[in-house]
Amino acid sequence: MSEAAPEAKKPPSNLAVRLGTALVAVPLILALIFVAPPWGLLVLVAPAALLGCWELFSMTHQGDPVGRLFGTVLGGIVVGSLYFLGTDPRVITTLLITLPVLGPLLTLFRLGDIKTAALRAAALGFGPLYVAAPLTMVVVLRRDHPVEGPAYVLFVLMFSWMADTGGYFAGRFLGKHKLYEAVSPKKTVEGAIGGLAGAVIGGLVVRALCLPTMPIVHLVVLAIVAAAAGQAGDLAESLLKRSVGVKDSGNVLPGHGGILDRVDATLLTATVVYLYSLWA
Repeated sequence: MSEAAPEAKKPPSNLAVRLGTALVAVPLILALIFVAPPWGLLVLVAPAALLGCWELFSMTHQGDPVGRLFGTVLGGIVVGSLYFLGTDPRVITTLLITLPVLGPLLTLFRLGDIKTAALRAAALGFGPLYVAAPLTMVVVLRRDHPVEGPAYVLFVLMFSWMADTGGYFAGRFLGKHKLYEAVSPKKTVEGAIGGLAGAVIGGLVVRALCLPTMPIVHLVVLAIVAAAAGQAGDLAESLLKRSVGVKDSGNVLPGHGGILDRVDATLLTATVVYLYSLWA
């Protein structure tokens, strides 16, 4: 009588893999925010920005590694220009003018499939700014605000992380009304509201621990606006992925997909917090 075959081991659940990744990443990120000099955070953010650009152009430039490389190099130029030369308004103006022009020009020289030419031209002109600029601004927040900088960076992360967490649990237990079914079938209105609440709670924690002088009204408004923008960023990436027929932007982070899958909301929360730091 033959022995029964041993049961195959079940792979770890997606939640377990996510928690394991977070346990490794969170202490490192906190050390870079509060202990390391600003350039230490740049060492983490710059590769993330380049990987994010590569993933974006892998979706828009399928089968075109040269086009992906062009777009990623432009993203690197954005990171370097904003961090090392961004205090010069001429640099900002030059980036804003030249990048949208370069997109169509580079596509014109490398035409490829005419049916996707408009998408590729728009992506090359817009993508480097969309991915690389907000991530670089996270480092600039840390560098240019010696006192508030770490709190601002933590706000950026907390608004996106807590909105994601609050949205997940509110949607799972209370979700009934679809938010934007054509783009993201699982997201609900209740989940979106839970995400806003989660961002406010997370922001209040950061304020209490790191920036108690910040007016409560500023914090609540900032959390709601940033979290709402972050949810829109999440939907925008879902729109792009569905339009090109991919599930994840990549697989670099175990249990999380690609870099863009993790920072799609952060791109928008970083933009809102950076603008707040300029105008507050």
